[in-house]
Amino acid sequence: MIKEINFKLEQLGGYVSILREYQQYDIEEIMNNHTLRGAIERYMEVSLACMIDICEMVISIEKLRRPDTYREVILILGQRGILPEDFSRKLAPAAGFRNVLVHMYADIDIGKLYSHLQNDIVDLELFAGYIAKYLISRYR
Repeated sequence: MIKEINFKLEQLGGYVSILREYQQYDIEEIMNNHTLRGAIERYMEVSLACMIDICEMVISIEKLRRPDTYREVILILGQRGILPEDFSRKLAPAAGFRNVLVHMYADIDIGKLYSHLQNDIVDLELFAGYIAKYLISRYR
């Protein structure tokens, strides 16, 4: 399963790099360009899905309690010290945004999408770093 986690980390890194490229656009450009907006939504969705998948894999290999929600998969890693607990609490709401992107419960709020793009990509990078550090300390 470690190979699978590393593969997901590589995928996440690739998606984050693409999202970083999209940070150059302002909100009006994203709002008026449906292709650009769709690409940002999709890369945000798959980035968050990778993060959740990684959390689930870590929970599985560590034989931690089964979460009831995607939000909880992130919180469990914080409770167990795999992620800093305050960081896991900050990151957990991203699971809800992933659900909005996947299921499109309502029209996706472009302001929230833009805010996540501009302000929260660093959290995905931090997450990947914490997981890599955990893997090195635990399985090397």
